[in-house]
Order: sequence, then structure tokens, then C-alpha cells
Amino acid sequence: MKKPAIHLIIAFLISIMLIFQGAWASGDYKLGPGDILKITVFDYPDLTTEERVSESGTISFPLLGKITIGGLSTDEARNLIASRLESQGFIKQAHVTLIVSQFVSQQISVIGDVNKPGKYPLEKTSTIVDLLSMAGGVNAQGGDKAILIRPAKEGGTETKTEIDLYALFQGTDSKHLEVQNGDIIYVPRAKVFYVYGEVQRPGMIRLERNMTVNHALSAAGGLTPKGTENGIKLKRRDAQGDMQTIEDVNPEEHVQPDDILYVRESWF
Repeated sequence: MKKPAIHLIIAFLISIMLIFQGAWASGDYKLGPGDILKITVFDYPDLTTEERVSESGTISFPLLGKITIGGLSTDEARNLIASRLESQGFIKQAHVTLIVSQFVSQQISVIGDVNKPGKYPLEKTSTIVDLLSMAGGVNAQGGDKAILIRPAKEGGTETKTEIDLYALFQGTDSKHLEVQNGDIIYVPRAKVFYVYGEVQRPGMIRLERNMTVNHALSAAGGLTPKGTENGIKLKRRDAQGDMQTIEDVNPEEHVQPDDILYVRESWF
């Protein structure tokens, strides 16, 4: 029986996650420059305000003046405003609500072969799976691996980590990494190979995991009435980049990226 394509499995798993994902919580989001906050105090409508966090991490709040909240979570900032209102004698029991109406300071870029590439706000502690879900999952041309690019910080160097998406969604990959502000998630295009000669659909074909020559012929629609499985020729580049030819290739040989298979015409 033909195995389902890995990219279809990944797309299905992401679609399930999108259904059950729910609303994004922002209680642990760290506030930073550019974020726009809506702040209300219960029973004091005149204290309702919408403020943008300044480059120095401050906002201006009625009665209290400038308050430094950069680097605080939304819960911490809300509690700070409430305690200031109480300690300075303005309100005995202040019930403050703080909502981030625009997330600006912390963003992740998701690029490559995903359905909705772009920048996404880091609204809570999130993983690669979360961000790929926000980007609509891997598209039909995307591969089963992703690259997590983390910019250099404090004199360090940029790092690149390869992520096995199939293992990640199956829960067998330990690299269920949390993303950080400024990270880039890149999904490369899937690797391909080529089949020519007496097959139903000759041309370029997506390379699936552990694909054999037999699987490759099936992916090409099978043989034409004139085709034969005897004497299949395989062309492959070696480590030096030179093209090598394998005559009468084993049907159980694993196909590699950019391989070229040629199916001969039967003589009988």
C-alpha cells in the first residue's frame, strides 16, 4: 500500500493544531518599546488610557506620571500600576486591567515555503510548532525540515539549528525549541529527483523520506505499456560533484536528492 506523503501528514497535524489552538494568552508577554497598551481601572473611567511604550520602556499614566514597565510581563505591569495607585493614596483597592492592543516589540519571522510567511508577534512563551501554526503550516512545496536562525546577541555569533518537522510533530524530536525575539524560522523547499523514459508522468518529483526506486516509479504514475523495470539507469553526482551512472539499479536502492532515473523501453 502506498505510504502517505510526509508533507501531507505534517499539513494535517498543523491543521489539527490550528483547530484547537484557541486564543493567545498574553500574561507572560514581556512588554517593550512600541507596544501599545490599553489600561483601565474599575470604577474610574477617567483613568482609562491607551499608551505606547517608549524607547526607554516607560509609559505615562494619569496621577502617577511616568512608570517604567519595559521588560515586565503584562501581569507585572498591571500589578505595579495598582500598587502605585494604592501606595500613593489615590485608590484603596485598585482593580487594573492592562491589555496589549498592538504587539510590536517582540516578533518572529517565518519565511520560506509556508502558507503565510511574514512577521508574527511573540505574544507568549511559544515554540516552533506554535509559529508554524500561525503561519498556516508548510505549503505543498515545503520540505520536512526547518532551519531556526537565531541572531547573534552580546558579541556572540548567529546560530542555525536544523529541525526535523516530521519528528517534531510526532513528538520524537527533543528540539521542541522555544523561540525568542528576533528569531527566523526558515522552511526550505522540498528536495526533488527526476524520472524520465517510459513512465506515465515523467519529470521532476518530490523526494519523500526513505523513498526507494520502486516508490519513485509509483510516484511517477507507474510504467507505460512499453516500459520495463529491467535495466533502469540511475545518474547521481558523487561527493566531488561528478555525474556517475549506475546501470541496472536495484529497485530497493534509496533515491537521493537530484537523482535522475531513466526507464528503458521493453524490447519485447
